[in-house]
Amino acid sequence: MLLIEDDARIAALTARFLETQQVAVTIVRDGLAGEAEAKRTPYDCVVLDLQLPGQDGLQVCRHLRQQLAVPIVIVTARTDEADRVLGLELGADDYLTKPFSARELLARIRAVVRRARGLVGPPTTVIDLGRLVLDRARFSVRLDGREVAVTTTEFGVLWALSEHAGRMVTREQLLDANGTSDVVFDRSIDVHVSRLRAKLGDDARRPRLLKTVRGIGYVLALEASP
Repeated sequence: MLLIEDDARIAALTARFLETQQVAVTIVRDGLAGEAEAKRTPYDCVVLDLQLPGQDGLQVCRHLRQQLAVPIVIVTARTDEADRVLGLELGADDYLTKPFSARELLARIRAVVRRARGLVGPPTTVIDLGRLVLDRARFSVRLDGREVAVTTTEFGVLWALSEHAGRMVTREQLLDANGTSDVVFDRSIDVHVSRLRAKLGDDARRPRLLKTVRGIGYVLALEASP
């Protein structure tokens, strides 16, 4: 796991606990250096602070997500909802506000890694709905023949919706499908669906592909024309 955190005390304490849980940790205390390390070395997860020297954590998150499918967990002292939503919109898989317990961070890390690893299946594991094709082995999404770049969490949400195409999927079912029952992730489901709509070219105000069942969940409606 890569920990990009400029607070030496927090970084040391976090790493010490995680290593007692058999999680190998590499610490980088600068945004630019952290981004370079993430691109240079494959990691199961990146834990990213937002307030970093060299380059802001949100910029690091955006750059990593443009090039890598690695799960990203943001940890920050910022408590504004706008910061949390922006982090998720830029591609983070989860968000944890400081101060946090090391045990909770470990649980979040394990959850996003489980979701990412759960996307790896046999090469024939494909959902082909005509217009929409998902391939778990290649971690790919195609809509009307066009490749759509998605995060691991977005893929998990879209896979769960595709498995039940034409039927309503509750937020609880989407949580279960992505290996978590966390309340914070539950609130972020709407953000992930919003990002999927943007990537799939679905009108956010009048969605025809990913439809909302208000207060309950979502429906993938492939009868919609391109």
